[in-house]
Amino acid sequence: MSNSVYDKEYEFLLVDKVGTDGRVGRLTLNRPDKMNALSQGLLFELNDALHRLEADYETRVIILRGAGRTFSAGYDLTPARGEGADAVIADHKMVDDQGRRLVMGIRTGMQQITDIHMYFWNMAKVTIAQIHGYALAGGCELAMMADLVVAADDAQLGHPGNRFGTSRTGVIWPLVMGMRATKELYYTGSSVSGERAEELGMINHAWPKDELEERTIDYADNLANLTSDHLAALKQNMNRFYENMGIYSSVRSSTEYDAFSAFTGQAYAWQDKMAEAKESGEGLKAALAWRDGPYNDYRARNQKAKD
Repeated sequence: MSNSVYDKEYEFLLVDKVGTDGRVGRLTLNRPDKMNALSQGLLFELNDALHRLEADYETRVIILRGAGRTFSAGYDLTPARGEGADAVIADHKMVDDQGRRLVMGIRTGMQQITDIHMYFWNMAKVTIAQIHGYALAGGCELAMMADLVVAADDAQLGHPGNRFGTSRTGVIWPLVMGMRATKELYYTGSSVSGERAEELGMINHAWPKDELEERTIDYADNLANLTSDHLAALKQNMNRFYENMGIYSSVRSSTEYDAFSAFTGQAYAWQDKMAEAKESGEGLKAALAWRDGPYNDYRARNQKAKD
């Protein structure tokens, strides 16, 4: 039986080859009914596929995209038990004997998810995130870990999760954008279009949505003119500069703050609102409306588009 990642079936992920002689591997986040929300199951499958692709010499470049109408709307906020973004791989105790959440348990679970992000960032393959629709919160964190990022010019990139927590990776914006834009987006949780993201240096290119697929493949295929081992050497050489700038310590620190932020007044208000929405039957949409209402964005923008 073949051990190729291209022959393996995943529940939440699609894998195929594109480009000249199939030298570009493509991973598709495949939970379109959930806007490709990052459940633990999806992230574990992604981690497995990335390891398998890294070992495949014929795969020179990897594209990561989302199925359906968006790249990813973020971490799954309404997961099945044990499937959340702060769930842990190992059997760490998340609560004490009175059922109270423990910060080190939350921190450990978050760090283990961060390990997947950091593997994506440092794996010995050149990677491209292809964004359409939304790349929000955890979805934006994941996209930013790619070597290169392209997006539809009308895509939306941002981290609304900062309105009740922080970004566990800082979406590495301080390394790719100027301080003023980084702080504005981080403090407000607002998003920017693909076109604006290109202007800010958050992404490499913003293209018309109907051209995104073809242009991304051409972009990847052009990079794939070099062999995978040579590209890996170039990537690792470049990544050392960012390691010396402190990317590992900064991302680890961001994850610590994300765990600690679960105990702020804002976080408690969010948790109360989530509990109220669940009990009343209003669901997640009501909690998100509470979160985003004062900023008049995200859901207000969606409603305006429908009208």
